[in-house]
Amino acid sequence: MVSSTASVQVPKKSSATRLAVLGCGKMGTILLQAFAEHGLFSKEETVATVQHTARCEELSSQLGIPVGSDNRSAVAGAELILICVKPQAVAQVLEEVSDAIAPDALVISIAASVPISFLQQRLPAGVAVVRAMPNTPAQVGCAMTAMAAGAAVRPEQMETARKLFETVGRVVTVDEKHMDAITGLSASGPAFVFIILESLAEAGVKIGLPRDLSTTLAAQTMLGSAKLALESGLHPALLKDAVTTPAGCTIDGIMELEEGKLRVTLIKAVVKAAERAKGLQFS
Repeated sequence: MVSSTASVQVPKKSSATRLAVLGCGKMGTILLQAFAEHGLFSKEETVATVQHTARCEELSSQLGIPVGSDNRSAVAGAELILICVKPQAVAQVLEEVSDAIAPDALVISIAASVPISFLQQRLPAGVAVVRAMPNTPAQVGCAMTAMAAGAAVRPEQMETARKLFETVGRVVTVDEKHMDAITGLSASGPAFVFIILESLAEAGVKIGLPRDLSTTLAAQTMLGSAKLALESGLHPALLKDAVTTPAGCTIDGIMELEEGKLRVTLIKAVVKAAERAKGLQFS
């Protein structure tokens, strides 16, 4: 169960910006909409930026907040700064905004592969930095977000960050050394899952099911299986064994999966994605 977000501890300021989102692309937009739905920030307390000025008016109309292309102006006086730009753009953005950030601000970066040390070296001394990695199921409130805290982050700031991301799903706090691996597993993972989902749906079509019915059956089966694993706490192997009756049809299907090396292929996919995550910032 995702805990309530009604008690986010952020000081009220009627005349100051409380939240600045730099790089309001897909994930930034999803997060802003979730924050608004949960009443965490008023429209008057929120600003966002995008790289291309042509999108400013459209996005501002969509979100109901000021959207511009001046990162420096956006962070001036902001209590919370959410960095949502691509890894390759982080250095430039930090160079633009560093001396405009208040020393007591909380900076949260969701840029993949960018370590906390990189951020801290380019921000004023003592600024609290949290590194976070959500994934695209945030769009439907089912994200998996991992967070790691920099040395200057106070417990109440980490709790604020947690409650922000709980508006879009589950949150875990981890040691930063795990973040690239998490990027390969839970950030890239939805793409791998969608391939499996598509394959199951195609299989249904192959054996005579209408495509829309087959897709619904496959998607709900994956959703229910994931929920059972999370809520039961049982090892996936035990849950698999519970479905696999002696001399039944499931074991024949499992034999095909093993022969096709599905298990090792998925492991290798996550390993490759995690290895790639380590170098995104410089490519």
